[in-house]
Amino acid sequence: MVKRDRPRRVRQLAADQVEQLIADYQSGATVYELGDRFGIERRTVSNILHRHRVPMRRRGLTPEQVDDAIHLYNLGWSHGTLGARAATITSLLLLGVPEARAIALVDDRH
Repeated sequence: MVKRDRPRRVRQLAADQVEQLIADYQSGATVYELGDRFGIERRTVSNILHRHRVPMRRRGLTPEQVDDAIHLYNLGWSHGTLGARAATITSLLLLGVPEARAIALVDDRH
């Protein structure tokens, strides 16, 4: 017989905390930062924002990053390699590594 953990109870935020979470998101905080700040999962933060019809920010590539990706693709880099590079840079940025340093760290591996 497989022992299963009891489901954890989801932490409910008070109305004033939800208002603060929304205000902080609209001021630029990420869902990851808000999850840490309020002691909830990132997905819960996103669910709260969606329930309150808060427009979500999408972090796409800058025009410079698009040009860089095109250049590397033309040099023969595969889509998979480009995707792995972008994912690694994104992970470093989430850890607080400055963008130029994150790019340099990833490019040093190639």
